[in-house]
Amino acid sequence: MSLPESVWRKVILPPSGNVKDAIANLNETGLQIVLVVDGTGGLLGTVTDGDIRRGLLRGLQLESSLTGVMRSNSLVVTPEMGREMVVHLMRANKLRQVPVVDAQHHVLGLHLWDEDTGTEARPNPMVIMVGGLGKRLRPHTETCPKPMLLVAGKPMLEHIIERAKAEGFRHFILAVQYLSYIIEDYFGNGDRWQVRIDYLREPFPLGTAGALGLLDPVPAVPFVVTNGDVLSDIRYGELLDFHSRHVALATMAVRQHEWQHPFGVVQTDGIDIIGFEEKPVARTHINAGIYALSPEALGLISPNTYYDMPTLFEQLQSEGRRTVAYPMHEPWLDVGRPDDLNRANAENGNIT
Repeated sequence: MSLPESVWRKVILPPSGNVKDAIANLNETGLQIVLVVDGTGGLLGTVTDGDIRRGLLRGLQLESSLTGVMRSNSLVVTPEMGREMVVHLMRANKLRQVPVVDAQHHVLGLHLWDEDTGTEARPNPMVIMVGGLGKRLRPHTETCPKPMLLVAGKPMLEHIIERAKAEGFRHFILAVQYLSYIIEDYFGNGDRWQVRIDYLREPFPLGTAGALGLLDPVPAVPFVVTNGDVLSDIRYGELLDFHSRHVALATMAVRQHEWQHPFGVVQTDGIDIIGFEEKPVARTHINAGIYALSPEALGLISPNTYYDMPTLFEQLQSEGRRTVAYPMHEPWLDVGRPDDLNRANAENGNIT
């Protein structure tokens, strides 16, 4: 996890310190690292208990300078680097801590390995919209809400929760309405998956964003919203990091869609033919049904009011607030029709 500034600043020592100072700091903080920082905030090196052990084995004393044991070429990351990449680097290099520095090598933070999960736990919640009627999937949805339809032996919604959990998400909020008791009976409070699950109960269908007006309390940090019928290999954490990095109020995951015209196209100017294009391919970006939102965006949504997500983006844009597109290339499937459900099961839940 990325530590608060009030915590990571406790592991900073000046280069004038000695080995004894470092040992005392390691014992006091329990973070297993010391950052050796100069007067301008620049990182000179790091010291771990292993570095101290090796120094003492070389004959250094407790009064010896920190510079004799510090590692000056420690792996560092920049604040722009997404959490997924940070976790990958930590795992690949078998590191428990990685400092965050800017271009001038000034210390900005510290990432700490989460021992319990093997990945970085996130404080950000995920809201999953699962209240739809699923009309296009009838008769499958006459007695079963669409997100509970089985794909590879388990409900679609369970696939989404498990994938997000693997990326460090621990708090899920399910917006329910149609046949909600089936969803609530199955998932309960989330204990079975070692996550926390809360519910937003729509009094009537509120659209793809209206349920967000029921959030109480409003999240204190940016959060992910996804439709409960979208199966994808998207990295939810990377989407959230992208959203924060670009200082947006709302981010929409978009996917390129190609459509080839079945005929040759004739280009004209009046009655004059000026060109030909044989079966051209049109490329557009489509809404993937996955979003990242900042808490401030919720001010536009009133409780118990029908509201669609594109409307939220349009209103934010009309107010001059920043909305951005997150281009995704990962496998993705909107399970909206029987053929989509058959495809998802034929591929055993692995969408390509």
